[in-house]
Amino acid sequence: MSGTGDRRFFGSTGPYSAAELADLVGARLVPPAGGGLVPDLRKVAPLQSASSDEISFLDNRRYLALLAATRAGAVIVAPAFAASVPRAAAALVIAQPYLAWARIAALFHPAPAIEPGVHATAVIEAGAAVHPTAQIGAFAVIGSGASVGANSRVDPHAVIGAGVCIGAQCRIGAHVSVSHAVLGDRVTVYPGARIGQDGFGFAVSDDGFVSVPQLGRVLIGDDVEIGANTTVDRGSAQDTVIGAGSRLDNLVQIAHNVKLGRCCIVCGQAGIAGSTELEDFVTLASQAGLIGHIRIGRKARVGAQAGVMSDVQAGADVIGSPAMAFREFFRNVATLRRLSRQAKAGERDGSGSA
Repeated sequence: MSGTGDRRFFGSTGPYSAAELADLVGARLVPPAGGGLVPDLRKVAPLQSASSDEISFLDNRRYLALLAATRAGAVIVAPAFAASVPRAAAALVIAQPYLAWARIAALFHPAPAIEPGVHATAVIEAGAAVHPTAQIGAFAVIGSGASVGANSRVDPHAVIGAGVCIGAQCRIGAHVSVSHAVLGDRVTVYPGARIGQDGFGFAVSDDGFVSVPQLGRVLIGDDVEIGANTTVDRGSAQDTVIGAGSRLDNLVQIAHNVKLGRCCIVCGQAGIAGSTELEDFVTLASQAGLIGHIRIGRKARVGAQAGVMSDVQAGADVIGSPAMAFREFFRNVATLRRLSRQAKAGERDGSGSA
């Protein structure tokens, strides 16, 4: 049996008929080619472990062999793969199978319901406002003048600093700290993240370093997700801004005064230095590093481990350190390999000797 959706950890709903699921996502339902009825579907599961009462999906032709061998009762597929669905399975045919899978999986396994109330060990300081429908976990701290919106959840040991505003339907994970920040609605902050601490700002004197007061805030738009152990520094004299719909992976560093546009993606271990701006729909791959005071254009993509030291034009794809266009980078790699092979060949035949 598949370990997907283990009931010890994940609440579940259902079962649902294949027709109900097809209607939910707007897919075309194709009955099993071999005839027979599709049983009600009780779970989601990967192709390789799904059984006849489970639904799976295919979104990559590399896994066609798994599709051919699956025992799933229904499979979500793109039109190009509909004919490859086993005869015993129904097909939900749709242009974006992974998007449909996300919606169906969320139907089977919705987010845990809020349990309104404040745990007896939580600390709610004077002047804080916690909506009656919010859930405040054990040993959480809500600072003076802070507010927690409707249907939001603050998990155990989280600390919401003085004056912080948490919008509606937010999820603040365990051991998160938030200070000097205003969060929109439906923001999710995963465990251990740090938001609003001092930025890395100091002046140099003859005797050492003098810290510069960090007087800005962190502004987080609606529908943002911030990964575990990620850090977002507050601004120095301006604000640090995370645009609506953006997704920050685990272990990301956002420095002071950085501005992210809408729906940016920042993958794990990437770092953005101070006062750099990302326009809408920018993607930074894992371990990318951006120097401060530059601008990354709309829909640009920065490859893994890239070192970006200057502005990147809208729509550009860059990689390498220093970062350059994908084609230029791989052309340089090919040239170096060719020169290396020629040098080795010269050493073997003696033509490369002194």
